[in-house]
This record gives sequence, structure tokens and C-alpha cells, in this order.
Amino acid sequence: MTVRFTEVANADPAPQCTHDYQVSCGNCRLNAICLPLALKSEDIDQLDDIIQRGKPLQKSQHLYREGDDFQSVYAVRSGTLKAYKTTDDGREQVTGFYFPGEILGMDGISNNSHASSAKALETSAVCEIPFSSLEKLSTLMPNLQRHFFQLMSREITEDQMLITLLSKNSAEERVTALLLSISSRNARRKLSATQFRLPMSRVDIGNYLGLTVETVSRVFSRLQKMDILRVDNKEIEILDVNELRRLADSMN
Repeated sequence: MTVRFTEVANADPAPQCTHDYQVSCGNCRLNAICLPLALKSEDIDQLDDIIQRGKPLQKSQHLYREGDDFQSVYAVRSGTLKAYKTTDDGREQVTGFYFPGEILGMDGISNNSHASSAKALETSAVCEIPFSSLEKLSTLMPNLQRHFFQLMSREITEDQMLITLLSKNSAEERVTALLLSISSRNARRKLSATQFRLPMSRVDIGNYLGLTVETVSRVFSRLQKMDILRVDNKEIEILDVNELRRLADSMN
């Protein structure tokens, strides 16, 4: 996993996205991530017309649940959500984390029902995009259709990376790979790549990576003792980017 780190730890971060549900696609600061760059302003207006923006989700509130009818895909505007499936014995298995500018809910396309649940990890705002309207609009806008296919391809690629991560790698490699993933996603939003807050708990991290919470805590402690990270509860500062990358790349 290779990540470009173009920001320093003391860089001024971009303004945080607010939970203003009246924001439009044209003035949202995430539109360069969420929308295809080639869309014309009139095309963005048409897309904006089909998007529904409700009030923010509160922490632990569900966006949708496993088995719900599939009607829409969702773009995260602020906050963070996690996706999870329920195992046969009733346990929760985390399958992904979604940050601002990212799309979730595409798991429902194949069977017209969601294959997983999505829950807010903190106060979060989302844009709801009815899929039937998106399909109609995509036929009129080839760039939008191509962009949506790219999003689906990224989702498949990330699923494959997770399978590889869980089947072959040590606890240290799993944790460092996740940190680099979060770092790169922050950089894509023009936030600091080296200083950030983890929105998920150690329990969720362990669940996602197939590790116990004790193992996750031990890895964080070890990385801190090696002066690779500075850890203060959920606050993370990457002190040695090259070494963190080396640990994550050792899985290849």
C-alpha cells in the first residue's frame, strides 16, 4: 500500500464540513471527491435536484439495516459511518468504515436489499441519492455513469484488499495498513495526513481486522514505543511515515 504524504503535522487543516443539510452539490467542499470532475454546472444542478438531504444521524443511529429494501445509495458529507453484517450466531462483523466524500449502500444493488447494516460512529450527515433517479440521470450523463462504475470498482478492490489483509498478515501489518488507509483518505479531503482522530473504537478496529481489542492496544503501544506513532486515546500523530509505510508494505 503506497500513500503520498504531502502535508506536515502542523499544517492548517481545511475547514471541517458542517452538518448543514441545506448545502448543495455546487457549494459542497467535497464535490471534487464525490462527483466526477467533468460534470458541467448544469449537470450538477440536475444531480442536485434528485439528492435528498435529511437531518444528521446521531451517534449509533442506523442509516439502513441488513435486509432493508434497497432504494438509494448515500454519500457521506460529514462524520463517519461503519458497515457491518450480523453473523449466524448474532455477532457483529464490521466490513468497512466510510468517511466524508465516500459512497455507501451499493451492497443492495444486486438483490434489491441491503446485505449489511450502516450505523453512524458520530454525528454524521449524508446525501441520499435515489438509485432509480440516478440510473435515469446516468443514461443522459456518460461521465456520471463512468464515475459510478469507478466507485463500484473501488469498492470491489477494497474488499479484495481486506480479504488479503485478513488472510496473510500479522497484527502489526493489519493495523499499520488501516492507519495508512485513513491517512490517505484524510489527505484526499485536504486534511492532515499525519494528525487525525480515529472515529472508531479499538473494539471496532479489532472486529474489522480480525484481532482482539487487547492485540490492537498492544500494537498501538508497540508503535508508540518505536516512536512511529504518538497515541493519545483516539488522537493519532504519525511521527515516522517511512517506517509506518515499511511495516505496511511488508505484507506484499
